[in-house]
Amino acid sequence: MLYSKLKTNHFLVAGPCVIESAELLDEVAAALKEIEAKMPYTIIFKASFDKANRTSINSFRGPGMEKGLQMLSDIKSKYGFPLLSDIHESYQAAPVAEVCDILQIPAFLCRQTDLLVAAAETGKIINVKKAQFLSGQDMKHVVSKIEEAGNSNIILTERGSMFGYNNLVVDYTGILDMMQLGYPVMMDATHSVQKPGGAGGKSGGNRAYAPMLAQAAAAIGIKGFFIETHPRPDEALSDGPNMIYLNEMEKLLEKLLKVSNAID
Repeated sequence: MLYSKLKTNHFLVAGPCVIESAELLDEVAAALKEIEAKMPYTIIFKASFDKANRTSINSFRGPGMEKGLQMLSDIKSKYGFPLLSDIHESYQAAPVAEVCDILQIPAFLCRQTDLLVAAAETGKIINVKKAQFLSGQDMKHVVSKIEEAGNSNIILTERGSMFGYNNLVVDYTGILDMMQLGYPVMMDATHSVQKPGGAGGKSGGNRAYAPMLAQAAAAIGIKGFFIETHPRPDEALSDGPNMIYLNEMEKLLEKLLKVSNAID
């Protein structure tokens, strides 16, 4: 069972931010499959079929739910990866659950009760990103909404907290607080270096900081990582400044394992 693996093993959620093309998904998935064969990570493939929370109305959003889910399903059939994608509306929960193994609740929406309940009622694993405006302790209320809906397959994800305008900071004590809630906690290293809305109608960021934030999380016992990756991030249609180059992923994951092994 996938969730039992995530509770005890090293795992990685990785893929491009948004579905740009079937060719891109295939290129990334093929590289991740090679990494999975070499390293003790359970890898979950992720990509968004619709980025509904872009800064500008002119920003690329993706192919939409129907076409995007078919493209993700093709990746699952070819490579065998479990799938994760985010949902923004309650009505999306059931159809996305037919394809994806994990439903992700975006940080901006993590207090939306109807969205959480609809996701929980699918019985799938629910990954909730901690809002930039919430503390780690505040996530207990998010957890209780999912539990009350009859689902205890929960992952909580750190992705930075607001630190003034257009800037985020990671509070590692907040990660420790989330770990006390009894569910797997994942570090989103790439969104944590984002500068929301800070690049003139789109979000900026600095991917150079992401490996260090991930290593610090490994040093406090985190074994799950969310790392968006792209073969050509400077050409990416969403979150390019934050994504790790695909050819650098293996080296980063090796470092994370070394840190984790050093503290075990």
